[in-house]
Amino acid sequence: MRQYYPVLTIAGSDSCGGAGIQADIKTISAIGCYGMSAITAVTAQNTMGVVAVQGIDPAIVASQIEMVFADIPPMAVKTGMLFNAEVVNAVAGAIEQFSVRNLVVDPVMVSTSGSRLIEEDAVEALKTRIFTQALLVTPNFREAQALTGESSHYEQAQALHAMGCSNVVIKGGDSQAKDFKTDYVSLDCGAQTFEIRADAVDTRNTHGTGCTFSAAIASYLALGYKLDDAIKAGKLYVTRALEAGAFVQCGHGHGPANHFFAPRRMKNYNPGITIDINTDQSDEYYD
Repeated sequence: MRQYYPVLTIAGSDSCGGAGIQADIKTISAIGCYGMSAITAVTAQNTMGVVAVQGIDPAIVASQIEMVFADIPPMAVKTGMLFNAEVVNAVAGAIEQFSVRNLVVDPVMVSTSGSRLIEEDAVEALKTRIFTQALLVTPNFREAQALTGESSHYEQAQALHAMGCSNVVIKGGDSQAKDFKTDYVSLDCGAQTFEIRADAVDTRNTHGTGCTFSAAIASYLALGYKLDDAIKAGKLYVTRALEAGAFVQCGHGHGPANHFFAPRRMKNYNPGITIDINTDQSDEYYD
């Protein structure tokens, strides 16, 4: 029997569907993987802001993850909003238990509209329990600054490496640059650094782009992309989703990107045959 490429997102729910679990599932599906979720918190929000957040019982969070791994082991996992220290520790314990390999951590701290999404005690728990297990950490500039106290991309990346993050992408989508949006990438504890630039898209519809980016990277990792290629493909996916949704009004604030600008049907593979998507275009890989 053939199998899908399962990806698990561990994050909060966005009631208006543009960010969090909802954005992740849309992204994973559009890229052609099988999306699964463990919900860490429920938010009452829309495109104009967040009015309430309720964390999920940490034991329930851990149980969701355990049930997924017991039946459909994911090929990649991403984390988003981890509401408080208790939830962080529950997630960290589950990740340790199952030796997650392709873990992408998006340290979601503040929403696009400026609302704080995690409690203060969660930040230290993220640093000590989650960052050390991550393949990749993807803060935006403001989050990196809050995590490290540094104001340059280089110093932020070095500080994050010192916390145990081997690979870091500092997103530049929240910059005021009019021509390009530039992400700073630092891999192998700074041994390989480069920037990824994309044309700035003139749009207010930027709700959930950070969630979308990390979910896209996780999806490409599940498909077998090398880390640097997965990052580049994730950046391209977000840029195209922004372009496709730039002139659509959805809500009265920061609307969502168009995740389904070019959806792929769900990919599957023969588990008895090893496929390297970077080099192999054989008939065993179904598009």
